Amino acid sequence: MERLGEAGVDEALLIARSQQGDTDAFNRLVAQYHRQVFNLAYRMLGDRAAAEDATQETFLSAFQKLGSFRAGNFRAWLLRIAVNACRDYLRSGHHRKTLSLEGLAEEDPTTPFPSNDEAPEDYALRRELRDAIAQGLKTLPPDQRLAILLVDVQGLSYEEAAQVMGVPMGTVKSRLSRARLAMRSYLLAHKELLPASLRFL
Repeated sequence: MERLGEAGVDEALLIARSQQGDTDAFNRLVAQYHRQVFNLAYRMLGDRAAAEDATQETFLSAFQKLGSFRAGNFRAWLLRIAVNACRDYLRSGHHRKTLSLEGLAEEDPTTPFPSNDEAPEDYALRRELRDAIAQGLKTLPPDQRLAILLVDVQGLSYEEAAQVMGVPMGTVKSRLSRARLAMRSYLLAHKELLPASLRFL
């Protein structure tokens, strides 16, 4: 079978070749979506090791089910598998009941280290804000948290989020509205978690 080049390979071709058993093609899909799947799992589960397990389970399940994918939005299809993997993990009882302080102190692997043109103060403020948002997200009901993660963090459209969640688009909008309101209320009530420059909001 013809090997894939480094560039110019269309996603539909990667999917078609993966369905034919081309592991190189599937590895390209994994590389393309790994970060997005891991980010979602990390924020749903609040634990790095659990997110890694869920991510691995997602791609294993996707490879096994790839023959059933016919057409449509591959990203939404894949993220729905990721959501189900996270839900299965939470139902299994193996997850930690609370996130440890050590885990909270770790550098979030989804956030890049400061770039050469970012001042240390700006990086510190960005981390403070990220941590405050992460704390707020953990207070949301799972369905609201998932809605805000998919739309506001992952950048999915309402239609894609509806596909991932398996609910009507109106339900996504409703959950997202409640999640945004709850996050705003949380941040206003916990201004001490925000960078000093934002505490006047």
